[in-house]
Amino acid sequence: MIDEKVLAALARYDSPTLSNAIETFDVRNRDEGYTSHEIHCLFPDLPTVVGLAATVAVRSHEPPLNPLEPARLWKHVQSVAGPRILVAQDLDDPNGSGAMWGEVQATIFKALGCLAIATDGVVRDLSEVRAMGIQLYAAGITVSHAYAHFESAGHGVSIGGLVVRPGDLLHADRHGILLIPAEIADKVPAAADKIIATEQKLIGWIRSDDFDPKRLDEMRRVEH
Repeated sequence: MIDEKVLAALARYDSPTLSNAIETFDVRNRDEGYTSHEIHCLFPDLPTVVGLAATVAVRSHEPPLNPLEPARLWKHVQSVAGPRILVAQDLDDPNGSGAMWGEVQATIFKALGCLAIATDGVVRDLSEVRAMGIQLYAAGITVSHAYAHFESAGHGVSIGGLVVRPGDLLHADRHGILLIPAEIADKVPAAADKIIATEQKLIGWIRSDDFDPKRLDEMRRVEH
């Protein structure tokens, strides 16, 4: 479990700043730990969300042979400490045949304590979901649910190149979804503050009357 104060502190920053802060701890490669450009934030005007991951795999291309009972997914979601972000991998190839995630499912999972639903598939009912205040991340939008059903839940999934396991700490905003290593979560805000201060000092100098192009490389290296 992550302290609520840590969650609130992380929510004050945008994901690029936190990504830069995580780099200073050298706990993973710089090209890991976040969703690719394939995963879009559908409501960029909504606030940043920070929560722990619940996971599910879905299909919609064909009628289900042995679907997961929804109650098993609901039980899994409730087993994850809140606040929660539901992460759903679309197993169809190609994915996006139909939308599991729309008004009905958003209503259910909001009631189960989810702040956002993230999928590498497609979504629908945007106006209704936006009105609920629940954030959506998806590869696209469609009109039909086709044969949408749950396949499995409570295991590692992958969306947009990001592997997510139940209980992973996620930060999500208009830029995408960032996985924050739990072991450094409480230290990341302070690291972010240092990065902001350094960047703003450099930017302030560039915008000032003291700016000298001949010193730009020197000042950039000093500040970074």
